[in-house]
Amino acid sequence: MIRSLRRAADRRRQGQGRYDWLFTPYAGDELVAIDCETTGLDTRTAELVSIAAVRLEGGRVMTSGSLDLRLLPPASLRGDSIKIHRLREVDLNEGDELEAALGKFIDFIGNRPLLGWCIDYDLAVIDRQLRPMFDFGLPNPCVDVARLYRREMHRRRPQLEPAMGFERVAEALEVPVMGRHTALGDAVTTALMYIRLKQGALAAC
Repeated sequence: MIRSLRRAADRRRQGQGRYDWLFTPYAGDELVAIDCETTGLDTRTAELVSIAAVRLEGGRVMTSGSLDLRLLPPASLRGDSIKIHRLREVDLNEGDELEAALGKFIDFIGNRPLLGWCIDYDLAVIDRQLRPMFDFGLPNPCVDVARLYRREMHRRRPQLEPAMGFERVAEALEVPVMGRHTALGDAVTTALMYIRLKQGALAAC
């Protein structure tokens, strides 16, 4: 409800602005799987480390045209090389500035529906960074693959409480885990899990 109200307010503010097209209904059949890696699990304080997105088209994951962005550490952490290197083994001077990365991300996903694993977390972190810079949060319709899996399992085997770990669900759906704990790897794995669910992979369970 709150997200719907914010989306309506954002739409009114954007008017004929640069990103007004994001608020128009999507008429195609593509989806975009997203994932982000962050400095923590608290959506109120976590900073983006990397962000990735990959398109789904006609039951296929279009990895060749994916988006995979590594961000420069926030200014508040750039002097803390130990903390950053615990998250990733990269040159601290490489990557995109946050505003540039978010602009690339918006241009890539467009107004297509998004899907992700526990996507509410990703949206909360992204929107917290996006809103001060662009004056709106992501308006895209969203599908939470974890929630979809739980719903399907309860429908087919209501007597059981399904194991909801990322790797456990991938195994149950016979999906390879692609680069776990990398934004692009998790986005691709999530996309494959979604396709398997839509193909009825749980029908034999």
